[in-house]
Amino acid sequence: MRASRLVTLLFTLQRLRGATAAELARELEVSERTIYRDVAALSAAGVPLWTEPGRGGGIRLLDGWRTRLDGLTAREAAAIFAVGAPQVLAELGMSAALAGAQAKLLATLPAQLQDHARAVAERFHLDAPGWFHTPQQVTQLAAVAEAVWEQCRLRIRYRRRQDEVERTIDPLGLVLKAGTWYLAAGVDGSTTRTYRVDRITAAEPTGERFDRPYGFDLAEWWEAAAGRFESQMLHATVRLRVGPRGLKILPHAADHDAALKAIAQAAPPDAEGWRELELEVESIDVAAGQLTALGGEVEALEPDELRTALAAAGEALAARNAPRR
Repeated sequence: MRASRLVTLLFTLQRLRGATAAELARELEVSERTIYRDVAALSAAGVPLWTEPGRGGGIRLLDGWRTRLDGLTAREAAAIFAVGAPQVLAELGMSAALAGAQAKLLATLPAQLQDHARAVAERFHLDAPGWFHTPQQVTQLAAVAEAVWEQCRLRIRYRRRQDEVERTIDPLGLVLKAGTWYLAAGVDGSTTRTYRVDRITAAEPTGERFDRPYGFDLAEWWEAAAGRFESQMLHATVRLRVGPRGLKILPHAADHDAALKAIAQAAPPDAEGWRELELEVESIDVAAGQLTALGGEVEALEPDELRTALAAAGEALAARNAPRR
């Protein structure tokens, strides 16, 4: 960690040419005492640094001296500056690492590429969670992420409904899905399971390292696991007749992927633009609640239970919102 911090400090000073210890401490997220120790270490290694006391002073790098960072193209440099998920990086304990990478780039890129990299950062931003999303309290994420990097076995406490269980796991990888962190972890050396990180209430390294399963691919594993989860969630199929406006609303009211699949396989539109389709749903009760969002743009054809539920919802809505006398 210290070697990485020293390199980051060096490139930051190369970019700024000079800064106060307080400014450097804020940028590197360390104490001023740490900055002074690192400056002494760089000086001992032959880097031409000096400090100027008093107003307008600070830590400075000899004019004309610079190190080089080779191997990055302009597009690769711009891509690093396009990373716009500071909250995600902070949760993983990687915000300082990103700041270090950006400092290195700005210190070594030609002026025109520096302008291009800054322009990308100013024009693109990633906000991963959906609207009206309240950030979850993921108190153990940094510890879990560290164990993933270090391939260190963890002893965790995991909340399931009202109970907590203790597990010893091999953390294999982290996935951020719609603002929620999930951990892929090996259990008993043979099974890979999914844990929601916000439900991990304690995470303690055991001191043992583990070997990653040969050929384990996190992206492939997650795609398969997510597919199994979705298939387990969708237990029923309903047949509907949906109007043109309802077809636009359906992916936002029901399961998004199931709705898109249903629309893609729907019958051709009739003279009024309505189409018949079959939609996979979690349950009839859940479907009734979701489909009320379509208002008069949906007709339930099968099963009768859904048609009755929608009719009852419509009657209740009409009665509740009848004109006042």
